Amino acid sequence: MNAPLAHPPKAESLPSAEGVTPVMAQFLAAKAQAPDAILFFRMGDFYELFFKDAEIAAAALGITLTKRGKHQGEDIPMAGVPVHALDGYLARLIRQGFKAAICEQLEAPSEAKKRGSKAVVHRDIVRVVTPGTLTEDSLLDARGANRLAAVSIRRGRAAVAVVELSAGSVDVVGCSLEDLAATLASFRPSEVLVPDRLFSDEAARAALDGSGGVVQALPQAMAEPVGARVRVERLYGVASLDGYGAFEEGEVSALGLIAAYLETTQAGKIPALSPPRRSGDTGFLAIDPATRLSLEIDRTQRGERDGSLLACIDRTVTSGGARALAERIARPLRDPVAINHGLDAVEWLLERRDLRRDLRDGLKAAPDVARAVSRLVLGRGGPRDLAAIRAGLSVAEGVAGLFPPDRDALTGPPVRLVACLDRLMLSPETGGLLVDLAEGLVAEPPHLARDGGFVAPGYRPELEEARRLRDDSRRVVADLEARAVADAGVPFKIKHNAVLGYFLEVSARAAEPLLRPSGDSPFIHRQTLANQVRFTTVELSELDAKISQAGHRALAIEGETFETWRHTVQLLARPLQAVAEALAELDAHAALAEWAEEVGAVRPAVDDTACFEVTAGRHPVVEAAVKAAGDPYTPNDCRLDGSGANCARLSIVTGPNMAGKSTFLRQNALLVVLAQAGAFVPAKAMRLGVVDRLFSRVGAGDDLARGRSTFMMEMVETAAILTQATDRSFVVLDEIGRGTATYDGLAIAWAVAEALHDHNRARTLFATHYHELAGLETRLAHVCNLSMKAREWNGDLVFLHEAAPGAADRSYGVQVAKLAGVPPAVVARARAVLDRLEGEKTAAVSLDDLPLFAVTETPARPPSSALHDALTAIEPDELSPREALEALYRLKAIRP
Repeated sequence: MNAPLAHPPKAESLPSAEGVTPVMAQFLAAKAQAPDAILFFRMGDFYELFFKDAEIAAAALGITLTKRGKHQGEDIPMAGVPVHALDGYLARLIRQGFKAAICEQLEAPSEAKKRGSKAVVHRDIVRVVTPGTLTEDSLLDARGANRLAAVSIRRGRAAVAVVELSAGSVDVVGCSLEDLAATLASFRPSEVLVPDRLFSDEAARAALDGSGGVVQALPQAMAEPVGARVRVERLYGVASLDGYGAFEEGEVSALGLIAAYLETTQAGKIPALSPPRRSGDTGFLAIDPATRLSLEIDRTQRGERDGSLLACIDRTVTSGGARALAERIARPLRDPVAINHGLDAVEWLLERRDLRRDLRDGLKAAPDVARAVSRLVLGRGGPRDLAAIRAGLSVAEGVAGLFPPDRDALTGPPVRLVACLDRLMLSPETGGLLVDLAEGLVAEPPHLARDGGFVAPGYRPELEEARRLRDDSRRVVADLEARAVADAGVPFKIKHNAVLGYFLEVSARAAEPLLRPSGDSPFIHRQTLANQVRFTTVELSELDAKISQAGHRALAIEGETFETWRHTVQLLARPLQAVAEALAELDAHAALAEWAEEVGAVRPAVDDTACFEVTAGRHPVVEAAVKAAGDPYTPNDCRLDGSGANCARLSIVTGPNMAGKSTFLRQNALLVVLAQAGAFVPAKAMRLGVVDRLFSRVGAGDDLARGRSTFMMEMVETAAILTQATDRSFVVLDEIGRGTATYDGLAIAWAVAEALHDHNRARTLFATHYHELAGLETRLAHVCNLSMKAREWNGDLVFLHEAAPGAADRSYGVQVAKLAGVPPAVVARARAVLDRLEGEKTAAVSLDDLPLFAVTETPARPPSSALHDALTAIEPDELSPREALEALYRLKAIRP
């Protein structure tokens, strides 16, 4: 799928600010700060959109387009959305590739009035929302990462920097230009930043097309290494990047693009980011976009998660664990040592079912700590994010306590699990935060801090006083009224109005003693009416001020408490993210162990040889579907080896359609992905020499937007394999050459097979209907034949789904046509033509000898006979055994 280009409103379309109202001038000033974004301008309980923004939003969101006022004699287009519904509208805009700038009211109207009756409420852009910078739960897929990527090319090498803003992780990968597409595809970015000059580079453009993210072009100057380094250092608050590793120029440039973009979109707020994790060419298994789509690793060819390999094996119980597992499957490793460390962790948990059960039960209570931390640091979080951190820290303590204290290398947890447990150990600072939140935060806090009510009773005495005045004002007023009556002997009633506030009211006759001059009277005369007199006291005046301010004071104290906690989270962001990462990694390991036990998967032996040997392997997704239908799955062996002198590294796979060739090919490719992702594999045994690049050309579609036919797309993908595959690669090819004339297709398939054998020397499964390719087994040293077995039984074709040595004797295409429901007359005609072709024993059959367009005659009904008539008259189900025997004797007696 081609990566969409952002399509923002153009800067030159901004209207003139001449002669506009103060509010509209404020709108235009804000719009000038983000001319390429749709501006949501806060006005009370609505976000308003004006001019071109309103027209675009109305069309994209299906909201009403209206008019408000005039600008230079023309109506001003306007649209609006309620504040409470903003997230839903933002999500729809972002999915369509737009940016959105949020312009908030930064003061209350009462504060603005202090500057003058005509003063405008201060507003400013607080963030720019783009596909790769989302942090709100309502806009994100909890079980999927949302990444912002940047691409730079310098000195003939590419670099990809990736940030997941919602979790704070940063990766940077230097790679060859050939691997750029595979590297980008492995991250599945939502948005890709590129210097504008890259759009003229055809190879880079092709890689961007396969990324799937919205492509944003930035000025080339932002990718210059010197300025980029300064911006990255400013982002991390360090004097030098040397402490994070030695970065190539291209890597710094890519990181600099991300730093510049974050400065713009986050309105100066600095996110909590971990140090960039650097990996080079040899870090991960390269899987290009076409192969990912073909194998349906994390998405099906329809773009859905259900039905993919990831969905099939995902047994995680937390959103962070689901994202960690997705990353492992999307980016399998290439280092045997690292792969085996992951396998050690899965095996250790697999062998300890009770501990694994308790671990998964404990993890179910773990919220998304990483995203909660990110929101709080960026100033978008609320009390519920604090509650998530409290719950996450509590779960971390509980989970760590499940593991034995033994750290012996032989009996204790393996190194990968030990690393997780070390990160779960709370420092005095994080432990102190947990205590504070446990004591001071209510069990079920509100979503927004401005709503109040999230600080626990008794945590702050001054807050309790404010709440008592706010909530118990009637009781306090009644107590004061009773004391006033007792002190003065006058039947006072305390009342309230907007002018005097709280006051003591009594009838004019009863007030006479209080109106006489008296220096020591606590009652102060305020107002005399026709029948009542009103008084106040110093205590009542103070109470009036306290009560009127109590609600505001309570909210202010809670807001201050929230900011204190938020600042603490900001300071502890890195250790809190480490806890979140450890919980996610434990969940991913435990989920893989759970799945392995569920399906009977085994640990693969992964080394640095060129071996590929699978015993009784199974396709994980197809097996799950088949078992769900109540049918058995037929496992198959496969062996390829590029290291031995007499070993086959290329298998020609033949057999009829529907016999399972494509499943067999995909099955073995997916076993490579699982093994190098550190997962067990559905098989009886597997030995794998690590693969550097995985290629799959199984099925193809056209690309009408770029003018490419299905056959052209097939050849483009085949060319990529032939130019990039190495002797450590694994290649699966299905039906190369089928999209063109028979001889052309056969010639291409033959030449491709020879090139893979002689030049690339990659381990290859090559499925074909060109049975002539089976002859390569005797012509090339490292080729063997495999066939998917099928049998004819009583005129029907039975698929055995077994891969066996040797070539298929025929394709059974006519039988498959019959199974597909092709009309019997057409099937009969096809069989007749096939018999004629096979009878000629030569490809040089004249079309004149094959009347392909002759009308098929309906077979004549056989002539009637005594024997036929006698057989027709018999009703077998109605005969007794004796009658059946007698009928048989009668038939035998009939003479032809």
